[in-house]
Amino acid sequence: MTEMIEKQSGVAFYLKKGAFLKVIDPQGEQVSDLVAFSANDKREKLSSGKTLDFESTLFITKGHHLWSNRSQKMMEIIEDTNGRNDFLLAPCSPETFHILYDNPHYHPSCFENLEKNLKPFGIDADDIPTAFNIFMNVQLAPDGTISVEPPMSKPGDYVLFRATMDLIIGLTACSAEQSNNYSFKPIAYEILSKP
Repeated sequence: MTEMIEKQSGVAFYLKKGAFLKVIDPQGEQVSDLVAFSANDKREKLSSGKTLDFESTLFITKGHHLWSNRSQKMMEIIEDTNGRNDFLLAPCSPETFHILYDNPHYHPSCFENLEKNLKPFGIDADDIPTAFNIFMNVQLAPDGTISVEPPMSKPGDYVLFRATMDLIIGLTACSAEQSNNYSFKPIAYEILSKP
C-alpha cells in the first residue's frame, strides 16, 4: 500500500531485513531525506563517510549500498529511475534557514521532522546523522564550491531499497526551498515484501 508524506513533514517506521522500501516522487522535483538506524542497536546508524568511502563515489545510486558507522551494509539500492541523489549535505534545520537563507522566522525543517518522528523510537536529536538525500541535485564546481540545483526527478521517479538488517527508518518530504526548486510537494513510499 502506498503511504503519503505530506509536504514539509516526515515519518518513521520499522523496516525488516529483506524487506523493500520504495521511495517515490509523485509530482517531480521533490527531495526526500532518509536516515536509518539498526533496530537492534540504535547506536549503529547510517554513515555518509563510510558509504562514500566503501562505494568510492559521490554519486550513490543503483547497485550501491548504504553503510553504517560500524562498516556494515544497511541497505542496497535495487533500482533508481532518477539516478541523482546526495550524501554530502545535512538535513535542513532551523539554523539552516537562519544562516543560509537569512530568514529570522520559524521555518519547517527536515531535522525537526526527523527528530519528532524518531523520538518515539528512542532516538534523540544528537543521534540523527547526515541523511541520504534522495532526488537531491548537488553540483560541485572545479574549485570545490557546492551548489544545490533543482532536482532532476520527474513524476513517478523512485528509488527501491532492500534492507540488509532490521532497521528504523526516518523519511521526509524536504522543507528547503532551494532543494526543491522553490515548490514543496509530498513524497510517497511503499514497504514491499518483494520488488
